[in-house]
Order: sequence, then structure tokens, then C-alpha cells
Amino acid sequence: MLSRTEAAAVACVDEEALGRTLLELISVPSVTGSAAESELQQLLAGRLERLGLDVDLWSMDLPALRADPGFPGTEAARDEAWGLVGCTAGGGDGPTLILQGHVDVVPPGDPQAWDGDPFVPRVVGDVVYGRGACDMKAGLAAHLAALAAIRASGVRLRGRLAVHFVVGEEDGGLGAFGTLRRGHTGDACVIAEPTAGTLVTANAGALTFRLTVPGRAAHAGSRDAGVSAVDAYLPLHRALAELETERNRNPSPLMAEYPIPYALSVGTLHAGDWASSVPDLLVAEGRLGVRLGEEPAAARAEFERCVARACARDAWLREHPAQVSWPGGQFASGRLPQGHPLRDEVRDACADVGGWAARPRERGAPYGSDLRLYAGAGIPTLQYGPGDVRVAHSAGEHVSLGEAAAVARALVVTALRTAGVK
Repeated sequence: MLSRTEAAAVACVDEEALGRTLLELISVPSVTGSAAESELQQLLAGRLERLGLDVDLWSMDLPALRADPGFPGTEAARDEAWGLVGCTAGGGDGPTLILQGHVDVVPPGDPQAWDGDPFVPRVVGDVVYGRGACDMKAGLAAHLAALAAIRASGVRLRGRLAVHFVVGEEDGGLGAFGTLRRGHTGDACVIAEPTAGTLVTANAGALTFRLTVPGRAAHAGSRDAGVSAVDAYLPLHRALAELETERNRNPSPLMAEYPIPYALSVGTLHAGDWASSVPDLLVAEGRLGVRLGEEPAAARAEFERCVARACARDAWLREHPAQVSWPGGQFASGRLPQGHPLRDEVRDACADVGGWAARPRERGAPYGSDLRLYAGAGIPTLQYGPGDVRVAHSAGEHVSLGEAAAVARALVVTALRTAGVK
């Protein structure tokens, strides 16, 4: 099903070079907000320049972005953020396809859980292990391999290819937000997040919440004179579990395969400051899943009503109610418009190059991503990339080089068909 031009470009995908690129990218410990995150943007800017792209590398104005009413929030402390966009030169009146990926990774966690240094990639056969291997440096390597193959084939595009490499995706989407605010746009976007051989055309959202629960301090030997904030929290925890059950009734068909499409999870609990004192304060932070098509403000309001009802039913909390706030990342949901041709264009490209995931099925994902920011800016967007998100953020994170190469080939064909060939 490939044209002669498409077949020639696909044949230029260099799997060995892709593998070398992936190992180089993993070796940069680009944890969200760290100096290495900026270091990797500088490295990638050089890569894009050598591929002949017009490159925009800029230091983002963090105070201005944080003051923007649409700012998506952050969790990691940072002093700087670099944006990076490369575009193919020339082009005519054809469409612009964006290839997007985030350069940041989550911290590696307990080093003892890893088989070696998490930032020294380990290769076992076709599989590469390391922090960021699938989330999502294999996707970045696939983007670079696709761009290199198109350049090597000598194909001239009617439209343009743009690559957006962004920071801060793991804690809210600062990089994508700043890139879009700078005016970089396109007619469609493919994000190479790990999708395990599927097309992800929708993302649930995720909102970070904080519950502050009061108690009354007392000596532990006279605990009846105090009120433990831990005990006061327990009815709230039960109420949140009931809210999660209610919010997951009748999910969208795109989310129906997940046992809990819109998870509500408490991730941290902090209470007390002395073992022999009754704790007078508990702070719980967690994540509220946002349903497809649901406004974040509506999800926040439902959560706050749930907390208020639980407080009203409890003798202590009725007079000393818990407080709700919303720090950190605030991910809305997002989806590719129903019937948009990008889904079939990517699916057909996968089928035509064959091999791994030749007939990817469509589904949604129960986590937030940059998809919702591009979709919110009016850019039809989906996710298709190497790896499985179930091993992301784990001490066993890995990806298959064969999958990454297959994605690169599908991206080559998608790019030629979307941007058009002269």
C-alpha cells in the first residue's frame, strides 16, 4: 500500500542510529525541574539543527506564564524552563504536522530497586532498560529517526513538519503550555507517549488536591483531652472512596476497559510532629480523575461538596471542617474530535508499514497528558508511541527497540500523507 516515495523514506529509518540516540537520551538524567532537563533541551536543539530544521530555542518567561489564567500548574520547583521547536524549512501551502514529546522524567526512586544505575541504560537483546526508556525517550528517538529518514530520502513536503520538545509534562504541562503561548501551532499533532500498540485518542484529566484536617493537640497520656487529626480524617477517606465509585459509573466506551477509569487516590498523608502527642493537623494530598468532557471546575466542585457533606455528618468536623485546596498539576481531559481523519491516517500508516502493531485499536487513557493542551488550542491530537505505560515510572522501565523503529516508520508515512509530497 506504500507509494514508491513512501517506501523509499521508510527504508531510510536507521534502527541502529535510533538505538544509539535512545541510549544517549536516557543517559541525561532530565528529572522534571532539574538542570539536566535544560541540558537535554540544548542537546536536542543541536540535533534538530543538524537535521536542517529551523530551530527556536528560548528561555521561557516563568513569571508571565504562572500569571496566565490558563496556567496548568506545577509541582516541581524550578528556576528555568527552555522551549524547543524545530520546523522543516520551506514548505508551501500544505498542512503542518506536529510531532510532540516531553524530555522530562520522574525521579528514579529507591536506587536499590534498580538493577544498576537508572540513568546508565542497560540493553538486553532488543530491550533497553532505564529511567525514561519508554516515558518517553523512545518516543523522542522515534521522532528524530522519522525526521532523519525523511531528510535522507530527499522528499520535498508540500506542507511542514514541526517537532515540539517540551519540559515539565510530568507535573502539569508547563512546556507545552509555554510552547503554544509562544505561537507555535499546526494542523494536527502526534505525541509519541507509550501506548502499547494502540491509538490513544482521549485522555482523562487529573487534578491535584490537598485536604487539611484539624485536630486538637494533647499529651498522648491524656489523649481523651485531644482530638486526633488522624481519626478525624478517616470518615473523609471513606467518603472519597464512595465518591470514586460514583464517578466511575457508566464511563465513556473509550475508557470502559479500565477497572477504574477516573481514579481518586490519596498519595501522601502527613500528621503530627511528636510521637507522644495527639496530632492536631493532618494534610492529605492526592489526585482526582477528571471524566472525559468534564470541566475541571465541575470536578473540583463535586469533590468539595463530598468533603462538605462528610464534615456535616461528623460531630468534630461539623465545627472544625476540613479545608480543600488545589495545588500542583491541573490536567483537564482532552480528546481527538470524533471523525477526525488523523486517527485513520495513523492507523493506515501502521497497517501499511506492517510489523508491530499493524492494526492499532483506538482507546482512551486514564491519565493526563499534553494531549489536552493541544486539543484545547484547537489542534487535533492523538498519542501513538513505543512502550507500555504500565512500566513507566517503575524500577523496571523498559522499551523494545523494534517497537520504537516501527513507530518511526509509521510516523514517516503519516508525515508524508498529512503534510503532503510535492
